[in-house]
Amino acid sequence: MIERIDHISLAVKDIEKAKQFFCDVLGLVPCAWSVLEDLKYLGQVFSAGDLTRVEMITPTGGGSFLDKFLAEREGVHHVCFQTLDIAKAKEFLDQKGIPTFGYSTENDWKELFIHPRDAFGVLIQIAQFHPEEFLVEPLKFPEGVKWEINPSSQGVTLTTSHPGSGKSRLQLTKDETRRLGEELIKSAANPQG
Repeated sequence: MIERIDHISLAVKDIEKAKQFFCDVLGLVPCAWSVLEDLKYLGQVFSAGDLTRVEMITPTGGGSFLDKFLAEREGVHHVCFQTLDIAKAKEFLDQKGIPTFGYSTENDWKELFIHPRDAFGVLIQIAQFHPEEFLVEPLKFPEGVKWEINPSSQGVTLTTSHPGSGKSRLQLTKDETRRLGEELIKSAANPQG
């Protein structure tokens, strides 16, 4: 049902100050952002080095769903898990007796929520979406490319496509590179084991 944690969402009062800290100090890379007028909030996604994402959400005016939360504190608002099939995820949760709310399948971003009272104090979002839509170009591979190899005097850096639709890097020594090559050739020649 769950593929991975997609992002942690932080509710902030001043998104520009928060961006300075998370980008300038921690090195996160700003990616997609959107304003949802009906919910009165702005959200921006930031990528970390291994493509874990942090979302920052802030009200765009009074009457936002964030008002009550931010009156008490800033900080972690929810954790979002990615699923490949939101309908199956909802069906599974229903079968387990887990109440959900906010079920939406109208757009490319399909989601549901589990209230903190039913999830040990954590607001959980489960979403079905295309992760590549939330990344900036330098974090993506060109269409159809799945890996990149960069040699060095110690071995190679193998960069592969990441489930979050970006890049993941692995440093390999010369010996590890040789063994990986042998295992790939062996596996391709004998796919059954």
